[in-house]
Amino acid sequence: MHEDGRGESIWDTFCRIPGAVRDGDTGDVACDQYHRYEEDATLMADLGIGAYRFSVAWPRIQPHGRGPANQRGLDHYRRLVDALLVRGITPVPTLYHWDLPQALEDIGGWPARETADCFAEYAAIVAEALGDSVPMWITINEPMVAAWLGYASGVHAPGRHDERAALSATHHLLLAHGRAVDAIRSTTSARVGIALNLYPCRPASSSSEDERAAERADEQLNRLYLDPIFGRGYPPVPLEGADLGFLHEGDLVEIARPIDLLGVNYYSAHTIVGREPPTPRPSELPASLDAWSVTPPDAAVTSLGWPIHSDGLTEMLVRVHREYGPPSVFVTENGAAFDDRPESDGSIHDADRVAYLGAHVEAMRDALAAGVPLGGYLVWSLLDNFEWAEGYEPRFGIVRVDFETQARIPKDSARWFRDVISTNGGRWGP
Repeated sequence: MHEDGRGESIWDTFCRIPGAVRDGDTGDVACDQYHRYEEDATLMADLGIGAYRFSVAWPRIQPHGRGPANQRGLDHYRRLVDALLVRGITPVPTLYHWDLPQALEDIGGWPARETADCFAEYAAIVAEALGDSVPMWITINEPMVAAWLGYASGVHAPGRHDERAALSATHHLLLAHGRAVDAIRSTTSARVGIALNLYPCRPASSSSEDERAAERADEQLNRLYLDPIFGRGYPPVPLEGADLGFLHEGDLVEIARPIDLLGVNYYSAHTIVGREPPTPRPSELPASLDAWSVTPPDAAVTSLGWPIHSDGLTEMLVRVHREYGPPSVFVTENGAAFDDRPESDGSIHDADRVAYLGAHVEAMRDALAAGVPLGGYLVWSLLDNFEWAEGYEPRFGIVRVDFETQARIPKDSARWFRDVISTNGGRWGP
């Protein structure tokens, strides 16, 4: 949706590739919050939601990824922030959620160092425009996904298949985060952090093969991001045999700028084997690790086949607290896709989602009891949305969106979540 001067993003381009996105879906309209932000803010207020995390579209602010700001784009986010604030809802903007301006991809994308320079400029523009009203910022969402699904496996935009490019992209995404921290702090005293998708990596057996594979997976999926952000440099496995020409003097210092909070996006845990099994269908982890994620035979799964391991949330929260010590930890995403459909009366009974969310709220209570400084919990997601390469098929929202009419229909999980909020988590079961 290019209204008001928004430029082309890598996802606009990717969606036009035949077969890249399920059913040929595009994100052109999605849930149309661009026009319906007032309605959505009122809905949030009715549910008692106290904070709303949204993403700023880089191509809407700088259509070509650099240069002067598009004022109409900034004005939109100012209106959204004001609509939230007037209803008592804290705005939590994320500066990058994978929609790189296509113009920057054309000159190298995230594997190119120049992209980190451009991101710092963009971060400064947005922070200056909104900083007086925003108390908390997320710089980058899930750099692992942006780098490895976009540049190695090719299942996300821009659809490239080059592990060397993915490693370089990882570094420049983290460098961009550090520079964005500086840019935001030069303008505002707001808290700043990053959102990482973290996974417990559990060996499927006590065999040394599975245990070593789980350690490799942990370095690739978790420590490759946590270690440099918290000043430990890169772990060894992801860099073995790599050309490190992208790593310049002083980069690790910039990446390790102190953060005020760590965002943890949690959906599932990985059960790891060190040899590809014939069945059931395994999921090969990125970076040619000789490590595969399998679904335990007794595990419940979501409609996307993701195993449900609520105890893994406790495990990751306790781990990052004890090993890295961030001042505050927020669960910045947690949720599940299920095949919930309206009944004849229009109601939507998504008991599976209520059970999933309830178990994860319980997991956070366990983490709090273990001393984790939890600052908040943000469900993914408020609304059904365009879910990247999966298109519109999976529905994560606690509010259903009829994509033909754009009607918002609260599900049972929305009413359940309202009750959890009103009792400050005192009621968390179905």
